[in-house]
Amino acid sequence: MNDWLTATVVGRHQWTAQLVSLHLDAPLAEFQAGQYVKIALDDGPERVGRPYSLVNSPDVRPLEIHFTTVPEGALTSRLAALEVGARLWISARANGLFTLEQVVTRRHLWLFATGTGLGVYLSMLGTAAPWQRFERVMLVHGVRYTDELAYADRIAALRTNYGDRFCFIPTISRDAAGAGQFAGRITELLANGELERTAGAAITPADSHCMMCGNAEMIKDARALLEERGLQRHKRSEPGHYTLEQYH
Repeated sequence: MNDWLTATVVGRHQWTAQLVSLHLDAPLAEFQAGQYVKIALDDGPERVGRPYSLVNSPDVRPLEIHFTTVPEGALTSRLAALEVGARLWISARANGLFTLEQVVTRRHLWLFATGTGLGVYLSMLGTAAPWQRFERVMLVHGVRYTDELAYADRIAALRTNYGDRFCFIPTISRDAAGAGQFAGRITELLANGELERTAGAAITPADSHCMMCGNAEMIKDARALLEERGLQRHKRSEPGHYTLEQYH
């Protein structure tokens, strides 16, 4: 059973008609970047809750979640309708093992995200850990349409702060790609070498650790491509080259 805290909405951002971020004030216990909390609303006698990764880094407040509304879902549309001052429930502790503490240090860290999977990496990249442990970080964000490329200001700040050590590669699958963007799915650009050419770094077992967060199709296909190159899934008992978090 969850121990619940009351959270208050202190800010919100409507990126698109379906894409929303909420800023929340709540006395959440300490957490590791990459972990998730459970967010809930009451529906009569039932409390409906779902897990959401935290976008904010552990030392940053307010808390922040980033999500896409699902019309037929029991929670997301109601969350998206909340205004500043509204109250909701949040689990008292964060959970999850999709953290840098579980990752083997190598030269290059590759972060693959689709959609709202971006948020978990923003939490990580706002900490010192990736910049202390890796020579370079490559963030690849796949979306369907260009207006779904959220958090441009934070990504620009990472470029300013870390220069060539940070490479951002946005990919667009259903829209015309603009300047600095790439047309196609993440896995298509991984298969044809475009991601590595753009980053100026090869994905190899010796040099790379890859993290994947997002939809099941991307993760399934990316895993197959990485394993063709000799990369293996990381396990506590057997250190490997990639870790994953499947959103749906």
